[in-house]
Amino acid sequence: MIPHPPHQPPAPARVFLSGTPGTRALAEHVLATGHGQWWTDRAREPRVVAVTCGGHALLAGDPSAVTPDELAPLAGHHIETPSRFVPVLGAAFEQLVPWEHMLYVHRAPAVTPRVPWGVTVRRLAPEDAPALAALDPALAWIHDSWEGPAALAASGLGWIATRRGGVLAVACSRFLGSRYEDVACATAPDERGRHLALACVARLTADIAARGHRAGWSCSRDNRPSRLLAWTAGFRLTHEHVHHVAGPVSRASKLAEAA
Repeated sequence: MIPHPPHQPPAPARVFLSGTPGTRALAEHVLATGHGQWWTDRAREPRVVAVTCGGHALLAGDPSAVTPDELAPLAGHHIETPSRFVPVLGAAFEQLVPWEHMLYVHRAPAVTPRVPWGVTVRRLAPEDAPALAALDPALAWIHDSWEGPAALAASGLGWIATRRGGVLAVACSRFLGSRYEDVACATAPDERGRHLALACVARLTADIAARGHRAGWSCSRDNRPSRLLAWTAGFRLTHEHVHHVAGPVSRASKLAEAA
């Protein structure tokens, strides 16, 4: 697949720019922020288009127009695509795992918890980048869609719970769309169970509403803690569908490319 600059989407990208909630907002996020990548099967009159950001990908077009090896840039991504692409994706990667995905939209007031003594909940600021970078490595995904902690901190599109300069929890707009903002949150392992993420999410959803947008929430069906937090924060389920998680490029695909 051929890469395109994030601020210069190919013509077929309009199929993704629909103002919809959830991870589909990632296309608008790439266009608005410059974080991410567009892809097509060819430079002129492309028949297949994809967009990647933060470990997620959207894919559309004619699956007969690409070979499995051309889909290599999507390795390791959660891919949302019509079912007609599943056979060629299955041939492209060693594993292609269905992932039941749940989409929520903010519809009710959040339960606002009492913040523990000594903890401050406030908006992210550029100077918070080092503290975000110092989070447990397992939480680094929280700034993947911003391509690093510095850009997330500078965006101001997040709230953190802090104590003595350390970040205990963070909630941010993972994908910034024209109508919806997909929310993500993370809590340091030793601070879980204290409702710090809920406090951050409540502030963030109020911010999103003040911008004239609506907050969305995406998670796996198996992620019960995330589902419970979404409900407590005022999100309500709108629909379920299946993504596919792509493993490494298949050996057969590599051999075909080498030939």
